Amino acid sequence: MADAAPFVQSAPASPHAWSGDWLLRSVLRHRLPDEVLQDIEPALLAMETLAAGPLAQLQAADRALEPVLTRWDAWGNRIDRIGVTPLWQAAERIAAQHGLVAIACERQHGRWSRLHQFSLVHLFHPVSDMYTCPLAMSDGAARALLDADNAVLIGRALPHLTSRDPESFWTSGQWMTESTGGSDVGASQSRAVLTSDGSWRLYGKKWFTSAATSQMALTLARPEGNGPGGSGLAMFYLETHDANGRLNGIRIERLKDKLGTRKVPTAELTLEGTHAQLVAGTTHGTRTIEPMLRITRAWNSVCAASFMRHGYLLARDYAARRRAFGVRLAELPLHAELLADLDAESAGALLLTFELLDLLGRHESHELDAADAALLRLLTPITKAVTGKQAVAAASETLEAFGGAGYLEDTMLPVLLRDAQVLPIWEGTTNVLALDALLRADFATGAAALRARVAGVHQGISDPALRAVTDAALRAVDRGIAWQRAAADERALQAGARRLVLSLGRAYELALLAELADAASIDSADRANARRACLQLQAAGYFFV
Repeated sequence: MADAAPFVQSAPASPHAWSGDWLLRSVLRHRLPDEVLQDIEPALLAMETLAAGPLAQLQAADRALEPVLTRWDAWGNRIDRIGVTPLWQAAERIAAQHGLVAIACERQHGRWSRLHQFSLVHLFHPVSDMYTCPLAMSDGAARALLDADNAVLIGRALPHLTSRDPESFWTSGQWMTESTGGSDVGASQSRAVLTSDGSWRLYGKKWFTSAATSQMALTLARPEGNGPGGSGLAMFYLETHDANGRLNGIRIERLKDKLGTRKVPTAELTLEGTHAQLVAGTTHGTRTIEPMLRITRAWNSVCAASFMRHGYLLARDYAARRRAFGVRLAELPLHAELLADLDAESAGALLLTFELLDLLGRHESHELDAADAALLRLLTPITKAVTGKQAVAAASETLEAFGGAGYLEDTMLPVLLRDAQVLPIWEGTTNVLALDALLRADFATGAAALRARVAGVHQGISDPALRAVTDAALRAVDRGIAWQRAAADERALQAGARRLVLSLGRAYELALLAELADAASIDSADRANARRACLQLQAAGYFFV
């Protein structure tokens, strides 16, 4: 008798996060006019096809590759050239051709352009090896230049940042972090020297510069004679190479050896007389950077939600294929509960993020009143903080859902956890974001607008179970606002800021899920999916008390 063929477990199929998932489909049907959704659907299908096919395959082939720094050429000349992986090279072309930065500036769909843009990013991100990092900074740089109203720099850089031609497309770096400061950018020691010919030269060390292969960067430096702190800093624009292709007074000291995002060429740089141009005045550079942070924090939130959904869809498909104890994993009640948790957490994260994006789109269309503008200001750090924390927890659960296979590098699963860990750190840690929301934003006005939004959802729902959910969400918001008002002093506010921000964000997620589950704009099957996710998220809890 011939031996039985050895068992080989089939891998999970690459996710189809548009055509094969209820979540993004439901969110866009709920938020977009029919004509806009019909117009962008071909682009979503095209990106989904790339993500599930060629990009996923190239990501697997690239698994062991990382950026390489070559300091010297064969003849002893210092060149400091960084080589990136084949996927990064392909991702750059795809990002340009599909307008992942351009869409936001082209504004073909007005206030809904941000939803169009970030729906594509949601599909692209998990298989891009974090190419979304330079895209986020490029989008943020474009916004910062526009808001600064610097006509010269807009004319020079914007056509490149928003180009759909890979040959002329630029990305931008964001060089803020120094070893002296970290999140405290006001401690920057980089100097800006005004030369006799009226040009600026920069000197100093940038400790952590992501995507160091970008063609340009925005950076902070202190003009000579300015005082300490953030008010003494100015924002500068620089191009990384001169007309002859040589580095612009920049020495690349090393590439950073990181836990995750290892495909991103993050470098430590020394500026040695780098030619630069002022973006907007010689002081208050930290204010000039705020529009960039608003955009990059939105990107961070989208990437967090995207990672979460990608992991869930992989785990769901695997559970339908893998058999244990005589049945498929998906049929085991405890495993089904784990999948339901991942579904609910990722749904809450995506809904909160798309609420932020809708506000951002309305802001850029000048459609926000003062209350909603305060809500956008408050919701930006809240969303980034909440989704960043959720992404790390969800990635850990996703790996566990695969058992031992989740711990093997060649399954492409461990990289989800390593890369997700950057999301609560980049563009502000959870603590920094909590203080930003509570102490720097107009918290009272923003919180009132947040409460009004949740209360409006609550009032509009007739389903008793969903109404109970929104009642719980509204009570959580009220408790948080009451705590903030009653806090004895700033020290007490700071100590509780993290719990407050995470609770407000989670309560908002619950309300948005209930709203989607009650929406007539989506079909009954998708409403049922949203309802299940809403009740599952409520059961998880984690609210401020």
